[in-house]
Amino acid sequence: MAKRRSSLGFLGMFGRSGDLRQLDAALRDVDLHPALVPEGAKLTIVNLMKDHWPDEPPPPAYPPVAQLLGYCIAGPEPFEQSNGLQNRLDAERRLEAALEAGDSFDAQIILMTLHARLISGEVVERYGLSAD
Repeated sequence: MAKRRSSLGFLGMFGRSGDLRQLDAALRDVDLHPALVPEGAKLTIVNLMKDHWPDEPPPPAYPPVAQLLGYCIAGPEPFEQSNGLQNRLDAERRLEAALEAGDSFDAQIILMTLHARLISGEVVERYGLSAD
């Protein structure tokens, strides 16, 4: 079966695809307004998700992606203020594990935020990130 393609919509005639709507909802849940994430970055994320899951990404896959993305974009303190200490610590553990693993799904999300220049300067400095 061919995979569904993501759609941004067009001139109000066609709606956004379900995967982008689910990602937008998950971003709102971590207090990151979807408008702060460029559409190209969101398309990249849902395509990474489609590569990671053999079929379509299941609905429970979106919140953890949004959590890591929200942490990377907002930075530690703003993320904690909106999501609590435990969610901040969870995101930091995932980020550290991704840096150790090198090539993982989480590492790809982090790298995408770095290349798209969406990542918080504090996160870059704290973890010594660079786009080589």
